[in-house]
Amino acid sequence: MTQERKHCTLYHYPLNPFSRTVRLCLYEKNISYVMVFEKPWERRIDFLRLNPAGSVPVFEDEDGTILSDYRAICEYLNETRVGLELFGQTPQIRAEVRRLLGWFDMLFYPEVYQTLVEHKALKKIQGNGQPNPTLIRIGRRNLLRHLQYLEWLCERRTWLAGEQLSIADLNAAAHLSVLDYLAEIEWDTYPEMKIWYAKIKSRPSFQYLLSDRLAGIIPPDNYSNLDF
Repeated sequence: MTQERKHCTLYHYPLNPFSRTVRLCLYEKNISYVMVFEKPWERRIDFLRLNPAGSVPVFEDEDGTILSDYRAICEYLNETRVGLELFGQTPQIRAEVRRLLGWFDMLFYPEVYQTLVEHKALKKIQGNGQPNPTLIRIGRRNLLRHLQYLEWLCERRTWLAGEQLSIADLNAAAHLSVLDYLAEIEWDTYPEMKIWYAKIKSRPSFQYLLSDRLAGIIPPDNYSNLDF
C-alpha cells in the first residue's frame, strides 16, 4: 500500500495581511496547499501546539516542517522552491526589500492595521465591544502618511524596491488590499501608487486572493475590479 502524499497546509485569517502575503508567495512559487481558516483570538489548543504565539500565518510543509512568522515562511519558500525570486538578486536590492518589509512590520502594521482595521472590523467580528472612533481617526491619519510615502516610491521606481517585483511589493499590496476591502483608500488621490497596485492586482496570484469574502463585511465594487 502506497503512503498517501501529504499536502502543504497554511493556517490563515483572511483579513490578516501577513496571511495574505504568504498566500501570494505560495501562488507565485506555484505551490499547491490546503488552507485552514483560523481565528487566532480563539486560542484553539491544536493551533497553539503548532504555534505557541497563537498568531497567523502558520505553514506546514509536506515533510512536517512547521513555520510561523510570515518572513520566516517566505524566506524558507524562496530558498526551497523554484519560481519567482522574491528577495532580489543583489545584496543592495535584498537590503532594500528587507527595509520595506520592516517598514510595514514596525510602522504600518501598528500605526494603521492595529488602530484602523482592528477597531473598524475585527472588534465586531471578535465580539469585543464597539469600535473606538478615536483610534479609527488616528489610523486614518496615519494611513495618509504611509500612502504619501508609497506614492513617492512609486513615482521613482518601477517596483517598490527597484526594477523587479519582490516580496516587498506583495507584502505592501497585501496590507493595502485589506484596507481596500474596508473601502479605506481613495486610489485617485495617489495615481502612481494606483498604477503600481493595478499591476499587482492583475496577477493571477492576486486575483485568487481577491475572491475572499467575509460574512457581514461586503467590500466595495472596485475591490476585485481590475479597472478601478
